[in-house]
Amino acid sequence: MPKRVDHEERRRQITEALVRVAGRRGLHAVGMRDVAAEADVSLRLVQYYFGTKEKLLLHGLQQLTDRFTARVGERLRACGADPGPRATAEALLLASLPTDEESRTFHLLYSAYAILSVTDEALAAQPFIDNPDAAEDALTGLLQKARDAGLTGRDMDPRVEAVGLLAMAAGMGISILVGQRGPESATEVLRHHLDRIFTPPQDGSPENGYAETGSPEGGSPGA
Repeated sequence: MPKRVDHEERRRQITEALVRVAGRRGLHAVGMRDVAAEADVSLRLVQYYFGTKEKLLLHGLQQLTDRFTARVGERLRACGADPGPRATAEALLLASLPTDEESRTFHLLYSAYAILSVTDEALAAQPFIDNPDAAEDALTGLLQKARDAGLTGRDMDPRVEAVGLLAMAAGMGISILVGQRGPESATEVLRHHLDRIFTPPQDGSPENGYAETGSPEGGSPGA
């Protein structure tokens, strides 16, 4: 009997080959023939599964997104059963920094995808910003939850802070890639801004998230 082919596994094999070779050479320099050689399959097989380079690139983008989600999950599991909004926000932001080979590849290729989506008509027609929008919405929700729980000041704008933190993480990632700073320095900067957001004002006024007669812990002012 002929050997049964697992088509999803074959697609995954080819997509992972794209990520590997693009991580070494840059997304702009990779063709379908390069991916076929990396995956040790024929060019015709790559074309059979993906049709065009644009479709292959989109599958590569989804692969990057799935890997990123898995890294965030690993960080959260390391934080315990109930990490809370601060730890969750930190996991989301720090997972995108290029601190090892896999995260370096993620940041390098994701940045390249963003640029290509502006200049390549086929990629521009795809919903590239869906994933960045999802990350922004997720972080905004975490900050909203923190504000509602009194973990930040009441005047904190969750959407504005989420946009700023994500832009900062993206910029820090680029600075690591080009050697401007190390991962430790970038992590310190991001944590500094998280500390700023997650440090409620200490004046005890109700407009800043505390009861009129209580301290942040709920005791009397003189306790």
